[in-house]
Amino acid sequence: MTEVTKRILVTGGTGLVGRAIEKVVADGEGRPDEEWIFVSSRDADLTSSSETKALFERHKPTHVIHLAAMVGGLFKNIRSNLDFWRTNIHINDNVLHSAHESGVQKVVSCLSTCIFPDKTTYPIDETMGLFRAAWPTLHRRHSHQRLRAARQLQHRGRPRPAGAHPQESGSALTVWGTGKPRRQFIYSLDLARLFLWVLREYDEVEPIILSVGEEDEVSIQEAAEAIAEAMEFRGELVFDATKSDGQFKKTASNAKLRRYLPGFQFTPFRKAVKETCAWFNANYANARK
Repeated sequence: MTEVTKRILVTGGTGLVGRAIEKVVADGEGRPDEEWIFVSSRDADLTSSSETKALFERHKPTHVIHLAAMVGGLFKNIRSNLDFWRTNIHINDNVLHSAHESGVQKVVSCLSTCIFPDKTTYPIDETMGLFRAAWPTLHRRHSHQRLRAARQLQHRGRPRPAGAHPQESGSALTVWGTGKPRRQFIYSLDLARLFLWVLREYDEVEPIILSVGEEDEVSIQEAAEAIAEAMEFRGELVFDATKSDGQFKKTASNAKLRRYLPGFQFTPFRKAVKETCAWFNANYANARK
């Protein structure tokens, strides 16, 4: 019997990426020497140093994938920027301090491309953004800076309908903004597989962008149309131009990732959308109960 040598604690384990990692591990990409522990806010309040310490003492992880955060889109960040900053500062500091105190060997923490400046050149790469102003998501930079300090001490705009399910109600589907901004979408299961690779193989302290290529960028209108097609929605798509578009583009380069993993196959965008919508349809009724 293979001895377990890695106890991997995943914070934010019930979120989108956490669930995807759990599925990928369960579907055969876990290893016999690994024990995976997925936790959520029900297991501990990570803004509390004592609860975070108790969580680490209880599970005694050797590795951590840190996904827990207060999260939200553009408008929520604008409305509650200070709350985001303070909450995430507490979460990140508590998790990283407890990891250090309990002798964790490796922590993988994620940022988003929201940490990059609003005025920059494209494509964005790992050398840009972390030491320049990045409003309104400054809290997402703290985790990386805290990890750098720990290492030196040697101790990572979507279309969203509101209200009733348009397919059932027959109403129009309203997408905030003009639909013109462009984004790179990565399938959560692809991202999960890349997280496993980072955990097992990537040993740099410097960040690495986990993203599809520049050529895979699509407009929000194209994304909304793909969702409507996958959902067999025959109603009208309405783009509400009174709502802010946010950043027009945040094109990121995955050249560094490709140097490490030249053969990695990303799920094509429309296939990923189709599978995601199929999952949504299969689980929607139960989720409403």
